[in-house]
Amino acid sequence: MGRWEPGARERLERAALELYIELGFERTTVAEIAHRAGLTERTFFRHFADKREVLFSGQAELLETVVNTIACTPEATAPIDAATDAIRAASTRFEERRELAGQRRTVITANAALRERELLKLASLAAATADALRRRGVTEPTASLSAEAGVAVFKVAFERWLGEPGGRTLSDLIRDSLDHLKSATAG
Repeated sequence: MGRWEPGARERLERAALELYIELGFERTTVAEIAHRAGLTERTFFRHFADKREVLFSGQAELLETVVNTIACTPEATAPIDAATDAIRAASTRFEERRELAGQRRTVITANAALRERELLKLASLAAATADALRRRGVTEPTASLSAEAGVAVFKVAFERWLGEPGGRTLSDLIRDSLDHLKSATAG
């Protein structure tokens, strides 16, 4: 494949994940990623700021989807339902990338600095969710609790989804995990 053929970003992402799994994240260089993808380092840097961003790009779009979905949720919707509905809406982007999501998880799990970065990403998701709920008039601590619970529901559903290849959709597992949470907290 030539440098100018479409799909450079996806090729770089696949090459990076393959190398991260083969060599380890720390030992993989941008030059190796670009070479494996049949591209130049310059092309790599057009798409990603550094080799970590291959794993963490897309955060802004994810947060935007969550915030916009909460803003459009009917007023009568319970805060926890608004939070998880928004996370479900954002999760659709993962459905076609299940294999890559599993590889990404493998790489992150093997590296303490990447695990820390993943936790920061999830904390940003919870903060944006709580802010969006507060803008809808949800008071504290309900906004923060709903946001944190929504992220926890997502994390549990995501792990279940990766562990059940060919099974239910991530969106269905988020809904199911929320039902389990509601059942666990029912009086």
